[in-house]
Amino acid sequence: MSSAVRLIRNHRLTRAVDYAYAAAVDVPVRSLWLAGACPLDAEGRTVAVGDYAGQAHQVMRNLVTVLEDEGAALTDVVRTTVYVASSRQSDLVAVWDVYREYLGSHDVPSTLLGVSVLGYHDQLVEVEAVAVLGRAETR
Repeated sequence: MSSAVRLIRNHRLTRAVDYAYAAAVDVPVRSLWLAGACPLDAEGRTVAVGDYAGQAHQVMRNLVTVLEDEGAALTDVVRTTVYVASSRQSDLVAVWDVYREYLGSHDVPSTLLGVSVLGYHDQLVEVEAVAVLGRAETR
């Protein structure tokens, strides 16, 4: 499957970042606007309580599941926002490292944020995403 997403790197800005500065998609396309993926198991329980990396793995697995059910993949993601319930940069980096492991070379534009609290009990990590598929389809 070929992605409709073209990542843009601006070489007038620093190359020291591990994400693209922008992404472009030509129309028409089918867009997926994904709610924040949370570290919940199939029964709705928060997994890996107290473990930033463990929750990040569950979040990314849940994100992949939603994409796959819509005929998409991580390479169709055009932008993400990564939320981490912490004020410690080391916790944000731990989550980012797991996130980057899943995205691999598809280094989409993203924002990484430390926040004071997330919505579920014991939740430390959430990732929301926008994805586009190669052409618009009627489902």
